[in-house]
Amino acid sequence: MTDVEMSCLVTGGPGGPAALRAAVASVLAQTLRATEAVLAVDASDEAVRVEAAVLAARHPGRVRTIVAGARTGPAGGLGALRNLALAEARGRYVLVLGEDEQLEDNACRNLWEAARRTGADLVAGRWSQSDGPSAKEKVPAPLGELYARSRTVEDIVDVPELLVRDALVAGFCLRRESVERHGLRYAEDLAYSEILFGARAATTARALTLVPNLISRGRTAPDPGHDLAGLVEAHDRVGRLLVRQGLTVLRDARDRAFVTDRLLPLAMTFVTLGRAERARIAAETAARLAGRLDPQLWQALPPVERVCVQLLVEGDPEGVRDAAYALARPGTVVSPLTESDGRVFWRPGAADEPRSRAAFDVTELGFQHLSFARMRLLNRLTGCRREGDRLVLEGRLVLPLGALSDLSRHAPALRLDFLVRDGGDRSFRAPVEQVRHEDTALCWRATVNLAGLLRARGLGDPVWDARLVLETDGAEIVTDLLAEPGLVAEAGTFPARPRLGRLCGDTWQPYVTAKHHLAVRLRAQRLPARATRALLHYATHFRPARALKRLLKAVRRRYDRFGSQAVKARVYHRWFCRLPVRPGTVVFESHMGGCYGDSPRAVFEEVRRRGLPLRCFWAYAAASPAGFPADAHLVRRWSWRYLWALARAEFWVDNQGFPPALAKRPGTTYVQTWHGSAYKRMGFDELRVRTQNAPQRLRLEQAVSRFDHFLVRSEHDERTLARAFRIPPHSLLRTGYPRNDVLLAAKARDKAEGRFPRPPLAAALGIEDHRKVVLYAPTFRGTPGRGRRRAGPLPLDIRRFAEHFGDTHVLLVRAHYLDAAELPPCPPGSVVDVSAHHDVSELLCLADVLITDYSSVMFDYALLDRPIVLFAPDLDAYTAARGGYFDLRAGAPGPVTETEDELLKVVAELKATDLAHQEARRRFAAEYGSYDRGDAARVVADLLVTRRPVK
Repeated sequence: MTDVEMSCLVTGGPGGPAALRAAVASVLAQTLRATEAVLAVDASDEAVRVEAAVLAARHPGRVRTIVAGARTGPAGGLGALRNLALAEARGRYVLVLGEDEQLEDNACRNLWEAARRTGADLVAGRWSQSDGPSAKEKVPAPLGELYARSRTVEDIVDVPELLVRDALVAGFCLRRESVERHGLRYAEDLAYSEILFGARAATTARALTLVPNLISRGRTAPDPGHDLAGLVEAHDRVGRLLVRQGLTVLRDARDRAFVTDRLLPLAMTFVTLGRAERARIAAETAARLAGRLDPQLWQALPPVERVCVQLLVEGDPEGVRDAAYALARPGTVVSPLTESDGRVFWRPGAADEPRSRAAFDVTELGFQHLSFARMRLLNRLTGCRREGDRLVLEGRLVLPLGALSDLSRHAPALRLDFLVRDGGDRSFRAPVEQVRHEDTALCWRATVNLAGLLRARGLGDPVWDARLVLETDGAEIVTDLLAEPGLVAEAGTFPARPRLGRLCGDTWQPYVTAKHHLAVRLRAQRLPARATRALLHYATHFRPARALKRLLKAVRRRYDRFGSQAVKARVYHRWFCRLPVRPGTVVFESHMGGCYGDSPRAVFEEVRRRGLPLRCFWAYAAASPAGFPADAHLVRRWSWRYLWALARAEFWVDNQGFPPALAKRPGTTYVQTWHGSAYKRMGFDELRVRTQNAPQRLRLEQAVSRFDHFLVRSEHDERTLARAFRIPPHSLLRTGYPRNDVLLAAKARDKAEGRFPRPPLAAALGIEDHRKVVLYAPTFRGTPGRGRRRAGPLPLDIRRFAEHFGDTHVLLVRAHYLDAAELPPCPPGSVVDVSAHHDVSELLCLADVLITDYSSVMFDYALLDRPIVLFAPDLDAYTAARGGYFDLRAGAPGPVTETEDELLKVVAELKATDLAHQEARRRFAAEYGSYDRGDAARVVADLLVTRRPVK
């Protein structure tokens, strides 16, 4: 081994002597002791040069200094300094630290060991950066997956992201022999020479090794707005290098990444920039990118992103600003949309522009399907000035798709509202005195006497947000006022008259919020108000006040603790469970109080229909018990009344699980109806459970040991659910699910009377008789216990389905009860979100076709003998992660589709497709629903009355 294994090259940067000192300290702290720091500094930077000399003198043999412009010749920029350091490196490997970067303590050892083990010429790891002085430092998102595991490759095409996403600008080392063999040097005429250097190193290395370790930190992300020219030039040179190497595919992928990694972030900054700065950057960007990028690169982007890039390339600063605002607030209409040939375009005349027509086509956003009252509109503040003691505001409200074209006959009413922030729902109204209707906008003007209008108390309500409210057709459209700081600053300040007196504040200050909207704040500018503020601050912060605050916080914590679940559970076990059980008392709960539905509802309604002598309680978890039966005793989950009811109930009936922290007392019988047969592995069969520690598995075992009766609907349930939850055979009730009684009744009614008339639910949902009803019910793909009602995109493209079948079908979307659906705007009547509907059985009876994936709803719907289509785009990955009890492809009750094209084709040809799967569906229903006979609710209701299972 040579004396020096790793040479770390450090250059003086904008951070000055302190940054140089920190970088050298990180090199000297390396656990690989055979590491040296080679400093290259510019002779013209005296402070950095002196600091470099001090460091070299303090650590002889480990720190060496080269001064450019002295014995080494004139400085040629950062690239020249790095080349000087490369020429002086003595280590077997070299690592270049960027300006102001620092190494992690084990960085050199991790790189060196990987290089020695694999023989690679280049070893790279993760690095972190910040987007600004106050931004949090983080590893760029693309690096997470790229460096997720250690691996060695012989060809750069095996790890394209290294070059596609500029992953080799930091955090890597090179074999010095390879550097010399290929003559690798930094381009001295290029601002971002590290981008080109990393590409050259990757394409010449004989082998590349990636490690998951963090190597360096402190890098500052490049700002495209200040040096787009340098980034574009570096990007072009890398592209030409890749073409020379025959890597055209990587060049194309890199071009696409340049759009998303550089241009889109640049466009997003336009909301915060002033008018002059926006104009400058837009003009420079258009000039630099003219003819350099193929418009096809951003055609595959989402609509607003696509428009944003197109406007940036065209050099339209105001258009980019508006599009960036829409990106930050999805669903906001910021441009006067126009229709042509059945398509919707971002701006007038875009349909006649051949070069940009595709970029401005935003039909898929679905704004054409929204009524004017449902639109979120951009309201841009165009004027903000002072006239006497009054604030004059002028704005422009965009009108898309010719909205309000009949304004002359039905003029809308406009007003300004000022709403208190974080202080309740108080508001003050001001009239809009002038309204002018243009083709694509409403221009308005309002004069506000802030002192006379905003009569705030003065304490607890210092900030008021401005809104413009438009009233039309009985609906109100509320819009924020998008404002620019420079424009609002020109208005100055205004006198204030708070209700508690001017000692609380004397001045209204208009300003722009962090979300770029207009607001006003109450300030104390004159001496009496400033003195009062100082006195109040002292009164609330001197020692006795601080002690009182601590006391009040302690009391609050005690009060909150009294209402905590841990305290309630102790009271439940210590006191409530000592009370006598009340015979005939039943507590019902469905999906942890989330709905009034499923088998508990079927049992309850059977009890109510027969008038059985039972006192029934229903648990709900929402803020309001809307939708729950009014003739039952409603108790909120985890409330004191809920605990009282559980402790004294003779029966618990639910389909998932009462709180595991609450033990079932001996006098209570727990009837677990469960919520579906299983395809994915459950209970102790689940990998997640098997890998838990002993206390976690014990908690699950204690929770399921409370079940006295467990309903199953086939031998499959006995082999899977019962075994997975370790339910003893004598506890099984082979009755089928009470919720499925209505499905069997519906099947019998179909055979006897036909499918029409449809259930009353069809009319309630506005479904026309000529439309076929398709129910889409995907399963939950997350991890239980990690929060509820998380909105996110669904596996199926709802908009695309509606475009294909919207004229003849209506799609009912039923998200899993642990999820929330995010539905795009679609043609009226084509898509209905039924996720909030309490009882899925009613939806199953209504549906003509079911589309699902791995949800247990397919086992129930098969009883209706209606078409089932499985859409499982992630079948192999899902089965590998969750496991499956049978081969879904071989045993499915209908066609298994794995792409949207396959699904759309199956639905389009459903009549022919269904004929081929009828027998398989009937076998499926017979195998997985053999115990469903249509009387399960009656059997369970009899159990509640007789206290024993009825054979």
